[in-house]
Amino acid sequence: MADALPRDAVVAVIGAGTMGAGIAQVAAVAGHPVIVYDAAEGAAARAVAAVRDRVARLVQKGRLEGPVDLRLEVAGELGELARAGCVIEAVAEDLAVKQALFADLEKVVAPDCVLATNTSSLSPTAIAAGLSHPGRLVGLHFFNPAPVMRLVEVVSGLATDPAVAAAVTTLAQGWGKQVVQASATPGFIVNRVARPFYAEALRLAEERVASPATIDAVLTQAGGFRMGPFALMDLVGQDVNEAVTRSVWTAFGYDPRF
Repeated sequence: MADALPRDAVVAVIGAGTMGAGIAQVAAVAGHPVIVYDAAEGAAARAVAAVRDRVARLVQKGRLEGPVDLRLEVAGELGELARAGCVIEAVAEDLAVKQALFADLEKVVAPDCVLATNTSSLSPTAIAAGLSHPGRLVGLHFFNPAPVMRLVEVVSGLATDPAVAAAVTTLAQGWGKQVVQASATPGFIVNRVARPFYAEALRLAEERVASPATIDAVLTQAGGFRMGPFALMDLVGQDVNEAVTRSVWTAFGYDPRF
């Protein structure tokens, strides 16, 4: 059974890309000691430096009350995450990669460490399938940019212990996030709804109905959207968006809707 994580619990983030760095920033600003690990040499150190710089600028501009004592450190290898109370994975959207990572993590962390995946569309049930203790793995899906976007989806797999889901819900709420519970359907809530949002915009551009800039302008200026589909795809990353779309499409049996 997982209890709510105290503020002094170590949070480890695996993956030092845009999303991983953003999650590390959220956890560190909330007061947690944070360890960042990435298999690519130098990536974690660059991410930590970038987080420190961003937070310093926010304090300087008065958008964040300071001073902020960021307890951020870099791990050189996976074994250095042994003292983490919660590990959040933000690596490539690839089932085999995530399964292998969590299998390795299970050999390192304590039995009561919560394992969370930031997957955008993959089933937490499938990710946890090969674990000795699949009940401690849960989906904790942040949105980009993590420090700004308030929404977080908590996604329980079939084996997820309800106490683990409750613990990460409390954790994210303590970080100022608006948490929704989502079932482990492909794409969960937001990314399932977003597939036709992107796809129809791409079809409009492909058919030369309007330019990407015009489509974005119509949806933002007349439709009330904060960002148009093309600007949002650029923010998320075309590689990430393609991987999520392919994942949802495959999971729904190649349904032409996706």
